[in-house]
Amino acid sequence: MIAVIKELIDNFYLVRRLSLYEIKSKNKSNYLGMTWEFLNPLIQILIYWFVFGSIRQRAGIEVVPGFEVPFIFWLLGGFILWTFFYQSTIQGSKSVYTRLRMLSKMNFPMSVIPAIPIFAQFYTHLVLLAVTFIIFQLGGYYVSVYFAQILYFIFASFCLVFAISLITSTLSTLIRDVHMFLNATLRMLLYLSPVLWQLTILDEPLLTILKLNPLYYLIEGYRAALFGTEWYFLEHWQYSLYFWAVVLVLFLFGAKIHMKFRRHFIDYL
Repeated sequence: MIAVIKELIDNFYLVRRLSLYEIKSKNKSNYLGMTWEFLNPLIQILIYWFVFGSIRQRAGIEVVPGFEVPFIFWLLGGFILWTFFYQSTIQGSKSVYTRLRMLSKMNFPMSVIPAIPIFAQFYTHLVLLAVTFIIFQLGGYYVSVYFAQILYFIFASFCLVFAISLITSTLSTLIRDVHMFLNATLRMLLYLSPVLWQLTILDEPLLTILKLNPLYYLIEGYRAALFGTEWYFLEHWQYSLYFWAVVLVLFLFGAKIHMKFRRHFIDYL
């Protein structure tokens, strides 16, 4: 794990440069260019709002007791995090085997490869977060001191995604079906996370079981920061400890299998 962290720090500048190049090359043939990186998630948000909010005439969502907000703002607060998590995890899982030919011709630490698509999605996430921030201000949900915790949850999100990508990129290189299975699993996870509906309407023990999903912690933290309701990571300190324990276990496992198998990756060309 220490070796992976050291490689990531030593090559941080190169990762940022390559992630920017990846965004530009991906959209160079489009008339709107990188604008599609932001338009796609915004269109998805409008579709989900139309289906789950407008058609069903959904009432406001109670974020904390006595504080109710319109569904579209509640949806927006969670969906921007989900978009970053989903795209980063999917792109990160195939990051190694799609670059094996390039890696075979250059001396480049493979452990930092999953960080390239994650950073590429991170830039998009920052723009979406800025757009969301402006929408919240226009909607009357003004910035408060609680918004400062968004930096903590951004860092926590990156750590979780990188730990997962370290595992899935290794397994996907060894067994290509892993990437397809992950894609199907994440689509299901959208409906098992508090993105489109409130999990708090469920009874125990189902609620506690679904809260084991670390995404619940991140999404609720984002909403607490945007709506300015509480210091979520402090008020729910037990959940914070659980989240970082999960990240640490995933990171340790991901670093272990990556270091064990990466010398054999070129054999899978």
